[in-house]
Amino acid sequence: MPELPEVEVVRAGLEPAVTGARVDGVEVLDHRSIARHGGDAADFERALVGRTFAAPERRGKFLWIPLAPADRARPTDALLAHLGMSGQMLVREPGAAADRHTRIRISLDQPSLHAGGRGPLELRFADQRIFGGLAVRPLVATGVAQAVPDQAVHIALDPMDARFDASAVARLLRRRRQGVKAALLDQTLVSGIGNIYADEALWRSRLHYATPGERLTQARALALLADVRDVLEQALAEGGTSFDAQYVNVNGRAGYFEHSLNAYGRGGQPCPRCGTTMVREPWANRSSTRCPRCQRRPRGIPSTDR
Repeated sequence: MPELPEVEVVRAGLEPAVTGARVDGVEVLDHRSIARHGGDAADFERALVGRTFAAPERRGKFLWIPLAPADRARPTDALLAHLGMSGQMLVREPGAAADRHTRIRISLDQPSLHAGGRGPLELRFADQRIFGGLAVRPLVATGVAQAVPDQAVHIALDPMDARFDASAVARLLRRRRQGVKAALLDQTLVSGIGNIYADEALWRSRLHYATPGERLTQARALALLADVRDVLEQALAEGGTSFDAQYVNVNGRAGYFEHSLNAYGRGGQPCPRCGTTMVREPWANRSSTRCPRCQRRPRGIPSTDR
């Protein structure tokens, strides 16, 4: 599933293409991709056609494009994109070759491109596995300045957000008996982190994934969150992580942070820090990769964390 860097790469790519663009048409090719919308294809089309997109926004792994009201008031609804495991938001020129697994096509008129003769654009939502989808949802005010779609109100701020309070999150982390990896993946505590970047941050922090949060000092918890931010920033700078054709940016190009991974997917390979053979262990119906020397299992923790 795309994590924060991958979603941010998509958001940044969408921004110049869709900001200020008017929706001229909508074609739903697979009704399963609007399941979260709460209405049928006709309702989805009515909610979008004639509307103007504002600049795309993101919180954690959630991405949305606010719909600007005609009176220039603050947006009250947005096009929410759930990328799921294989969702792609692709910007194409009209008439461009078909993209595989396209589920929704949105025709746009981008005034800022008229001078170059490229006013019309097409925004395509492609999704091989159909775990994602698009929905027009109301925006809800939160305790911070950013209003978010109603389906994302439970999502915490992410470490890349200027409003993220690392000290407060570290204190909450230290109240938890669960392992630190499970805590990092809890999107209500800190958002945007998935299996890949959790493994990478824990390797940098020399922490075993099952280390209970309550065993961390405040300084150690803050150091872990700093490592999380550093990993996310590096991945973002390198375009995200891609292991197959399912993660691409808006131009259809894959990310390449996989070449910089120190832990995730490196089971059986030498630790980049100490040379010890990395181990890949079952964890919570997935897996976790660590260095058995740098990330020792804490006392009292069983050999598997299920």
